[in-house]
Amino acid sequence: MLSHTPTNAGVPREGSLEGRHYVRFTPGQRYLHAALMATFLGLALTGLPLRFSGSAWSVRFAHLVGGLAAILFFHKFCAVVLTIAFLIHLGDILRRGVLKKEQGIFWGPSSLVPQPKDFKDFYAHLKWFLWLGPKPKFDHFAYWEKFDYWAVFWGMVVIGFSGYVMWFVPIFSLHIPGYLLNVALVIHGEEALLAVWFIFAIHFFNTHLRPGSFPMDLVIFTGQETEEEMKEKRLSEYQRLTAQGQLQARQTNPPEPWLVKVGRSVGAVVILTGFLLLWLTLTAYFR
Repeated sequence: MLSHTPTNAGVPREGSLEGRHYVRFTPGQRYLHAALMATFLGLALTGLPLRFSGSAWSVRFAHLVGGLAAILFFHKFCAVVLTIAFLIHLGDILRRGVLKKEQGIFWGPSSLVPQPKDFKDFYAHLKWFLWLGPKPKFDHFAYWEKFDYWAVFWGMVVIGFSGYVMWFVPIFSLHIPGYLLNVALVIHGEEALLAVWFIFAIHFFNTHLRPGSFPMDLVIFTGQETEEEMKEKRLSEYQRLTAQGQLQARQTNPPEPWLVKVGRSVGAVVILTGFLLLWLTLTAYFR
């Protein structure tokens, strides 16, 4: 979502040794990310064997699932589900931001729209990496999280549209020159490959493998974070909510143990699968 407005705040369990917990993502945001995560992984699992159809691992995978026709079917199915999820999210943005005129959707500290502070944070972060300045204080979304978010819009327009062009060639061939169909094929394959490499390398590292999150950040599965995590990763937000007297409204119960276990299990499978696909595609691409 373009802004964060939790509505399920509660109180910590009495006697909990886990400290205070605060809502970061609403259930709707978590479900949307789950749909995005599942369909993207499905598209990668089915699209990469088509992109590298001459590789030995691609041939073995095709035989395992019933051939390239079966792979293409599941690829299209994941594409449709992802498109529906994207349209639902887009509709929710328009409903909240345009119709209901909800504050903070298109601008403000909780918005995913890039703002001057993001560019300042990026510059300050570079200086911090080089030991030339203090670590910047991030708000609800850091600049790299906003980049990840808007990359989905780029992917839906470029990768998604070119994919639908190839899917419905008889329709599009009536309205565009034939050479543009070949362009769509090239764009779809190369842009999708870049997206896969970015998610399985950069996004996985920024989210799960960097110091402070290793070996896995469970916030997208549980929807909440501890007070210590909030101070460490989003100190600007913590200080802002404290000064405004709104921090208490974010407080909630610690996550259920089963939810943590599920998050760790699902996250581990996704990360390991992503790294495997990253390695297979890199070796196939540069052989």
